[in-house]
Amino acid sequence: MQEMADDPARERISIDDLLQAMGERAFGALMLLFALPNVLPTPPGTSGLLGLPLVYLAAQLMLGQRPWLPKFISGRSIRRADFAAFVERAGPWLRRAERLLRPRLLFLVSPAAEHVIGAFCLVLAVILLLPVPLGNILPALSISVFSFGVLGRDGLWIIFGAVLAAISVAVAGGVVFALVKGAIYLVTKRL
Repeated sequence: MQEMADDPARERISIDDLLQAMGERAFGALMLLFALPNVLPTPPGTSGLLGLPLVYLAAQLMLGQRPWLPKFISGRSIRRADFAAFVERAGPWLRRAERLLRPRLLFLVSPAAEHVIGAFCLVLAVILLLPVPLGNILPALSISVFSFGVLGRDGLWIIFGAVLAAISVAVAGGVVFALVKGAIYLVTKRL
């Protein structure tokens, strides 16, 4: 990503450019790219824009397919300067995380395990799409951790991602339960 950000020949960088540059590591890299901005509080609607590609990618990872995004997503591009600013802001965090990555517990990043990781990420991406204020942070963090595990072939990160995923699902389930319970209470009080 740093090479693309530093390339003065590029005016814009599209999602398709990233797909081509990442090759077989595209799942982890693209899922990280779409999930990481949601770890921070963002304006309403951002999780919807960034969550839809995550749904596509997670479903493909779950089904064992090659990474592909529809043209209306892959054709999107940003100015190279904006991409460089994102890479610069995320760079120190990414470098710290990369220092912690090493190939270990490889059975957790095998092709069969990646199908399960894809299923977890699909559920998390759907949760990320829900219009819950600040409800996108935990699922996005979980997907980011899974992405690091896939990128670095590090099963320890996959375990940490699974723990975060369980917490995310529990929190989202609690919020949905509270909303349904509140709606039932309001409806019964009015009748």
